[in-house]
Amino acid sequence: MTQGNTKPSGATSYKKTALGIISRTKLLPLEIEATRKGLEFIHDLSKDKKNTEITSELICKIHAISFQWIFPDWAGRFRNIQVTYSGKEAPTYFLLPELIKNLCDDLKIQLENLPKPTEEVFIDSAVSLLAWFQHRFIFIHPFQDYNGRVGRMLTIFLLLKLGLPAVEIKVETKIDREKYLEAMRVGDEGNLELLEKLLSETLTEALEE
Repeated sequence: MTQGNTKPSGATSYKKTALGIISRTKLLPLEIEATRKGLEFIHDLSKDKKNTEITSELICKIHAISFQWIFPDWAGRFRNIQVTYSGKEAPTYFLLPELIKNLCDDLKIQLENLPKPTEEVFIDSAVSLLAWFQHRFIFIHPFQDYNGRVGRMLTIFLLLKLGLPAVEIKVETKIDREKYLEAMRVGDEGNLELLEKLLSETLTEALEE
């Protein structure tokens, strides 16, 4: 089974939820509330003195806290179907546990080797790490839906862990979303410069404020 994110022009999409089958229009405020729940959890978690690591379990928990009240059938669990997004097919679903574990292990090593905040190269190194992690997470596409939102939540969590402002790349307007999607597309080809630029601009703006 595949899932696409492209609809015929003028079509209205519907989704099966805990509240019944509802239209995209009615789903939007629920998605906003779901994102608020996830971000609230992220901010509370960042205060933990145990310096919580990003693991497969934590990633699933964030997705569950955010979306399980809307989609109890699949939210909070890695997908068990094949999906397509942005015109390409996501990795095979049975590889997801290994792919996410490897991502978390690689992240841990990179965090341990990140320059200290007092070093001049700290911000640039942090931006490179964040761009790599966000792109890789969305490329893996571990969930049936809302991978982009969870990827951005995890990026915010990493920013907070690093003592940086909790910012995210703007994707609300059509122009901003097109820039983000292009950065992700180029990232698929191994070039993360555009994504790093978007992150750097967003972070620099927040630091200046």
